Amino acid sequence: MKKIYIIRHCKAEGQEKSANLTVEGYEQALKLRDYFENITIDKIISSHFERAVQTIKPLSEFKKIPILKDSRLSERILSSEDYPDWLDKLKMTFQDKDLTFVGGESSNEALIRIKNVLEEVLTSPDENIILVTHGAIMSLLLNSFDERFGFEQWASLSNPDIYMADIHEEALKFKRLLH
Repeated sequence: MKKIYIIRHCKAEGQEKSANLTVEGYEQALKLRDYFENITIDKIISSHFERAVQTIKPLSEFKKIPILKDSRLSERILSSEDYPDWLDKLKMTFQDKDLTFVGGESSNEALIRIKNVLEEVLTSPDENIILVTHGAIMSLLLNSFDERFGFEQWASLSNPDIYMADIHEEALKFKRLLH
């Protein structure tokens, strides 16, 4: 039986790769450390974005587990252009998973990245794994488990947020642990 904890990063100052956590975000990271204090963790894999690494660093240091940075967990690129109606465009990509915008990736393209990470985790000997990622990519993964998890559920995610996927005898179930 495997348990995969999928964590959306804590509150950050922005969306850039180098954006740091806010003061509140650092406090949330300490609360995450406390939340996982008595939970067995074998491996931590994080997006290489600074806010994701900072989210899990207190737990990594506490448990003395290195953070493995994986760019496949980085946020989904909707477009290289700024759209005033970006929220509408994002919603459209939940309905049409092959839809792309200038310089962006489709939902299916982004999903391939995180599914590849998941496949590696599932075939590894580790049983309790943390994946630290971002809202859109997390939503796409959860949507692949249950298509009822869509745009509205993405919009209800918090920073941080935690879902746990239980994999037992090839059956996968997920539930929200923290929001």
